[in-house]
Amino acid sequence: MAKLIYSSITSLDGYVADDSGDFTWGRPDLEVHTFINDLQRPIRTFLFGRRMYEVMSAWETMTSDSPEMTDFAAQWHAAEKVVYSRTLDHVSTAHTSIRHDFDSAEVSDLLRLSDHDLLIGGPAIAAEALRAGLVDEIHQFVYPVIVGGGTAFLPNGLRTALSLVDERRFGASGVVYLRYDITR
Repeated sequence: MAKLIYSSITSLDGYVADDSGDFTWGRPDLEVHTFINDLQRPIRTFLFGRRMYEVMSAWETMTSDSPEMTDFAAQWHAAEKVVYSRTLDHVSTAHTSIRHDFDSAEVSDLLRLSDHDLLIGGPAIAAEALRAGLVDEIHQFVYPVIVGGGTAFLPNGLRTALSLVDERRFGASGVVYLRYDITR
């Protein structure tokens, strides 16, 4: 059975965006971008909330001279994408479908039938998957910045045991990657 992986860039105090919605403090440098590309290369299905989808959809038309960014754009183009939104009625990217409600049984079926792991992005939709017990791994890229509030990486009230299975420190940026398995 495939794994569901929740992956995100966060501040040290656990936010994916500050209280004004800014997340430019978390822009990956080339070293971190290359690592993310390699880590996510086997992923061929992305599950997104609306806001994360809107941010990530820029990859549909983005061009770059950077091999790292071109590599990620190719991964984006090839991946199936499912967007969970009650407000979107159409999408602007290829290989993308809309679901108006998060259905844990449907996601469980996707995982059971998939021959590859799936990635879930966006803290609101990830919160639903976490509460439903569907997330198998958490990949957190902790940036050396404190933003003091905003959009939390993890939902309030969630309690679960984790096992640290991998970590890496990126020298130039000071970013720390943490990979946890969720203990069941």
